[in-house]
Amino acid sequence: MSEYISEFNHNVLTVRFEDISAGWEQWILLSADRHHDNIYCNRTLERAHLEQVKERDALIFDFGDLFCAMQGKYDPRASKDVLREEDKVDDYLGAIVKHAEEDYAPYAEYWALIGRGNHDANILKRHGTDIVNNLVDRLRDKHGSNVRAGGYGGWIRFMFTFHQTSQQSIKMKYHHGSGGGGPVTKGVIQTNRQGVYLKNADIVVNGHTHDAWIVPLSSEYLSDAGVVKRGLTHFVRTPGYLDEYFKSEGIKGFVQEKWHPPKPIGAVWLRFWLERNEILFETTLAVR
Repeated sequence: MSEYISEFNHNVLTVRFEDISAGWEQWILLSADRHHDNIYCNRTLERAHLEQVKERDALIFDFGDLFCAMQGKYDPRASKDVLREEDKVDDYLGAIVKHAEEDYAPYAEYWALIGRGNHDANILKRHGTDIVNNLVDRLRDKHGSNVRAGGYGGWIRFMFTFHQTSQQSIKMKYHHGSGGGGPVTKGVIQTNRQGVYLKNADIVVNGHTHDAWIVPLSSEYLSDAGVVKRGLTHFVRTPGYLDEYFKSEGIKGFVQEKWHPPKPIGAVWLRFWLERNEILFETTLAVR
């Protein structure tokens, strides 16, 4: 894996890559809405992407709802039918954290951030238990991970030093997301709304709606030197690994009851690389 330095301060995560030279590249997996403990999570695809993380020496940034955690005592959506066998215990919340730790332990060194989503916030509100912090603590203390617990939203600064003295930064705003996405627009309309108030972000990542898209928006700005320049922001929506529509076989479940359409499943790849005297990046969907 590429060496990096991670610093966390007031919900801004700074990730530094130093001593970069020709031929350098860094892959990052952007994900949200894994719903890992749900029986309808497509763990086969999730594991395939985790294995790709190993192959590419990538980092993992996850932006909330890693847990589904809907089967707790105070959740009106709770149903024993969708519990995994290993989670049918009195300490349900402890069990889903323990089993996530076991599944992610082989990839502990690649995890960089686990943010929070509405499912995680609901558990903290109803049970007073921070399942994200609990998982992060386990991965750090028992498996030597450098992962950090992020917020519902936050910033990530990627800082690059190359050719010994040249420096560059690429800034990412993340937010788990809210609302339903819209049956027609899939939430794409949010890109223009967010672009109004999110200044100076090179990448904006949302999750929550389980849609999958990448929309690059160009802009014009005037540099301090009085030169008109082009800005470009990649707006990204990550889909997640919950595959309830097809795995439930149309028999029952929240998606069937609400007649929600099928959603893509997967994540998004972000790749940085050095080209001459500049760090470039691209985002690509990894979905089915």
